[in-house]
Amino acid sequence: MPTMPVAGDPAPDFALPDEHGAIHRLSEQGGWTIVYFYPKDDTPGCTVEACAFRDANDKLLAAGATVWGISPDDAASHGRFRAKFHLTFPLLSDEDHATAEAYGAWVEKTNHGRTYMGIQRSTFLVAPDGRIAHAWPKVKAEGHAEEVALALAAARAARGA
Repeated sequence: MPTMPVAGDPAPDFALPDEHGAIHRLSEQGGWTIVYFYPKDDTPGCTVEACAFRDANDKLLAAGATVWGISPDDAASHGRFRAKFHLTFPLLSDEDHATAEAYGAWVEKTNHGRTYMGIQRSTFLVAPDGRIAHAWPKVKAEGHAEEVALALAAARAARGA
C-alpha cells in the first residue's frame, strides 16, 4: 500500500467523476487545489467538515484555491449530500478507492473490535506545480477548514503569490 505523500512530493494524479459525471483531473487543475478525503456522505464528522469547507469556500476561491472532496460514495449519494447541505464545491466518487490508496488514505481501521479497510480523514494542499504543499494525515473535522486556509495563505506567501 502506498505511503501518504508529504510536502514536496508530486501529488498523485487522478481523474474522478462528480455527481453529474463530469471528470475532474488534478493534472488539469492548474491552480491551488485542496483535496480532502472523507469516509462517508451525510455522517456527523463528514458533515461538519464539508460544511466548514462550504463556509470557507468564498475565502478559499478568493485566495486562488478550489476544494475537492473525495469519498468512496457513489455519484447519487454525493448529489444528495451536496443538495442537503448546499455544498458549493465538487464531491468526487472514488468507488474503487484507487485514489485514496495512491494518497495513503485507504487504511486498516478498527471500530468496536471489528477490523476493516476505510478512509482515513486526510487533506492535501496541492500547489499549482502539482506538488504537495502541505499534508494533514489525520484530520479532526472541527476547525480544519480554517487550518487549511491559514496554510494556503502561508504557502502562497512563501511562493510570492
